[in-house]
Amino acid sequence: QFQLVESGGDLVQPGGSLRLSCAASGFTLDYYVIGWFRQAPGKEREGVSCIVSNSGSTHHADSVKGRFTISRDNAKNTVYLQMNSLKPEDTAVYYCAARPNIDGRDTTVQQMCVAGCLWGQGTQVTVSS
Repeated sequence: QFQLVESGGDLVQPGGSLRLSCAASGFTLDYYVIGWFRQAPGKEREGVSCIVSNSGSTHHADSVKGRFTISRDNAKNTVYLQMNSLKPEDTAVYYCAARPNIDGRDTTVQQMCVAGCLWGQGTQVTVSS
């Protein structure tokens, strides 16, 4: 059974940091593009960051550039999202998504799931004092 499981969401004060994890089971993340998305109440889902596993190439939305970093641990078959300098507007449910990317093409996080992705169940991040 192919599955993505997110963890690491929490309540954090503005200016704080969190690291989210996305663990894959039933398949390896080789030759995949993996991304993080978020959805705040009353808002559309938006792409945050993605990584091409073949090349390590990354893409971040303008709203998180310089604050968020996406990375991958091959041994643990896990992708991480390190979030620093968190703001109240970062509050959302964060979802992990993945799709095959055999040829290792670069993509943007906004484009990576246009043709469909495997999704995790989400983890809540709340930034509040």
